[in-house]
Amino acid sequence: MLVIEDPEDSALVRQLKRDVVHLSDVIGERNLSRVQSLNEAADWIEQRFSAMGLRADRHTFDCHGIACHNIVVERRGETHPDQIVVVGAHYDSAPGTPAANDNGTGVAALLSLAEALKEFQPARTLRWVAFTNEEPPYFQTRDRMGSWVYARDCRHRGDQIVAVISLETMGYFSDRPGSQRYPPPLAARYPDTGNFIAFVGNPASRALVERVHREFQRHSNCPAEFGCFDESLPGVGWSDHWSFWQEGYVGLMVTDTAPFRYPHYHQPTDTADKIDFARFGAVVEGLRPVVHMLCAADE
Repeated sequence: MLVIEDPEDSALVRQLKRDVVHLSDVIGERNLSRVQSLNEAADWIEQRFSAMGLRADRHTFDCHGIACHNIVVERRGETHPDQIVVVGAHYDSAPGTPAANDNGTGVAALLSLAEALKEFQPARTLRWVAFTNEEPPYFQTRDRMGSWVYARDCRHRGDQIVAVISLETMGYFSDRPGSQRYPPPLAARYPDTGNFIAFVGNPASRALVERVHREFQRHSNCPAEFGCFDESLPGVGWSDHWSFWQEGYVGLMVTDTAPFRYPHYHQPTDTADKIDFARFGAVVEGLRPVVHMLCAADE
């Protein structure tokens, strides 16, 4: 079981906090109504990858005459390069919010995992992707949502993506009974205390979800729940994994369940002081062996 020593002051927690604060406090709201800030976020993510010794490429597409950028880092697999694992997080924000948790935490987790595994030689090809235009009004729009544009291009190339992990709104936890809500009829099946991380997929992704949940629990003492549901259920498809489902790939979302727990969702009050960085750090630690496992070729 994973136990982080001095979690409030670990190097991991300090870096996660620096990254979330930079996105939310220094850059702030970042979307196509704030193009300069959106581009500043893209540049900063690219620079963070570069500082790790990882080369980032831009997957660029047009939205209303504006160039939008997904930031992609690829580590080519040594023995099974045609099999691809995608780990991603969106870096844009909903209008009117600095978006510390949604999705500064996802981006911080993405960068932390990439840095921790920068010397890792995967058997399968590993792609780290920072997506743009996940939030409304571009959410679930075919030619404007960054992850859908990217997933569609992957499908057109014939990319054999075997797993997608979407890192989404990961930093809010509560030990108060009744702090966790669900869309009907899930309340009878899951705890009402919002102190866990969730792995959420669709029925086609069940084998992946169960495998990821099992591996996470082997290495982390953070409570974790999982479920596979039809994408029509509210919340199930509310991130970039949904885009890959549309193109026939399997994938899951790692989340604190966002509006079903987090009172500051899409609000101006979604600031870094709301994040439980110690527990967030424990989640990120637990995801490292998950990514390692997914990138190992099956026997």
